Amino acid sequence: MTQDASLSSSSTAVQSALRTLATEKRGLEALEAALQNGLAEPLEKAVELISGITGRVIVTGVGKSGHIGAKLAATFASTGTPASFVHAAEANHGDLGMIANNDLVIALSKGGESAELKSILAYTRRFSIPLISLTCSPQSSLARASDVVLLLPNEQEACPHGLAPTTSTLMQLALGDALAIALLEARGFTASDFYVYHPGGKLGASLTHVKDIMHTGERLPVVASGTPMTEAVQVLSRKHFGCVIVLGDDGCVAGIVTEGDMARNLNRNLGQLTVDEVMTRTPKMIGPDTLATAALAMINKHSIGALIVADGERRPLGLVHFHDLLRIGVA
Repeated sequence: MTQDASLSSSSTAVQSALRTLATEKRGLEALEAALQNGLAEPLEKAVELISGITGRVIVTGVGKSGHIGAKLAATFASTGTPASFVHAAEANHGDLGMIANNDLVIALSKGGESAELKSILAYTRRFSIPLISLTCSPQSSLARASDVVLLLPNEQEACPHGLAPTTSTLMQLALGDALAIALLEARGFTASDFYVYHPGGKLGASLTHVKDIMHTGERLPVVASGTPMTEAVQVLSRKHFGCVIVLGDDGCVAGIVTEGDMARNLNRNLGQLTVDEVMTRTPKMIGPDTLATAALAMINKHSIGALIVADGERRPLGLVHFHDLLRIGVA
C-alpha cells in the first residue's frame, strides 16, 4: 500500500469514527431533552420505587442490552443499591429462583419484544414484583407489562445499516447510570460508604482517610517549644520523618522544623539555636477525616514530605508522610 493510500484509509477510518460519535452524541442530547420533559416523572417514580424495596434490584436483558444490564447491576451494587444481573435466557432454565418477592426487576430491551424476556415478565406479574423497563417502544409487551417505563428516544443507530445496537445501548447505559447516581444521592451515600464496597486497588486507596494511616503516639517526632536544636536533630534522626513537630505550652502545634528549615539555616550555628528560631510557624495541617487523595494533593502543591494531622484546636493527632501514601497506592 502506498503512503497516499495509507493516509486515505486512515482518513476514512477517522471520518467513520467521527460520524459514530456525532450520531451517539445526538442520542445523548435527545435523552437529555427527554429528561427535561416527559421522562422526568417516570425517573422520579423509578427512584421512589427502588428506594422502597427491601430486597435487591435484579437487572435483566439479552444480547447487547444484557451486557449493558450486567454493567448497570455492578454500578448499582457499588453505589449502595444491592443488585444482581440475571440473564433473561438463563431465567428460563432455573434462574427465576434468584428473584425474590421483595426484589425489583429492571429489564432492558430496545424493542421490548425479546422472546427470552417473556418468562421473567410473567414471573414478575405473577408474584407482584415491581418491574421497571428501559425501552424505545412504548407499545411493546415489555412496556405494557411494566410498572414504570423509562422510555428512551428512538434515535438513529451509529451503524450505517441501522442494525448494530450502538446509540440505543449508549442511552441505556447513560440512563442507567443516571438512575444509579440519583439513588446514591437520595440515600446520602458518602465517600466512606463507597470505600466499604471498593477496598481494593487505587480507588480503595484514594478513599482511605488519613486517620487510618497516620503515625501516632510514640511514633510522632514531637519536641517542646524552646528545645535546643541539638536535641531536635536527634529526635528527627530517630523518627525518620524528616521533620519535628514543635508544641507550645498549651500542647498545640506551634510550628514544624524540617530538613529544609535546617538547610536554610546552615549559615548560622544551629548548636546555639532553639527550635523556635528555626521552625516554620505556619505548618501545613489537615484533619483526621481528610481523604488520602486530598492529603497527596496538598503535599504535591506545597512540595513537602509530610503533613501534621490535628484537631480543630491545633492539637496534634498524628503525622502522615508521602511514603505512607505511596505504600497504600495513592501516590
